[in-house]
Amino acid sequence: MDVQQAAEDLRKRTLSDIPRSLDRLIYLASMRDYNTGLYYHDGLASRFTQEVACEALADCHREAFRQLVGCSLQGLVGQMKAYMDSTHTSPSEFLTTWTRLEPYRVAVPVETDALSVQFLFSSFRIALAILGARLVPQRGEPGA
Repeated sequence: MDVQQAAEDLRKRTLSDIPRSLDRLIYLASMRDYNTGLYYHDGLASRFTQEVACEALADCHREAFRQLVGCSLQGLVGQMKAYMDSTHTSPSEFLTTWTRLEPYRVAVPVETDALSVQFLFSSFRIALAILGARLVPQRGEPGA
């Protein structure tokens, strides 16, 4: 029961301010120690326990992942465009970095099934290609 309460607290106090599943996925991944796979959130741990906070963060992370896997390609492109715009990085730099480094690979929750992971990675690559194609001026347009 404590984990459910902690997850609801996290959704209400923090995640409600993060509008998109992609943003939530990246945020929640940043709460995880990459050496141990454990999540840390001082505010949540102070209201509950570190163990409960860790599991609540993991639950919400898996939820954001599932939402993205279930998202249409059009929806994913929209989320990626909005996330890209929120980074205050040039679109070309963002797309180059995300294409080369694939930072979304470290944003996957622990113990996620491989098929879902590969599906989402493929969707990310397609979304990046679509956004990249939109940056290139088409023939006949100014700047082409």
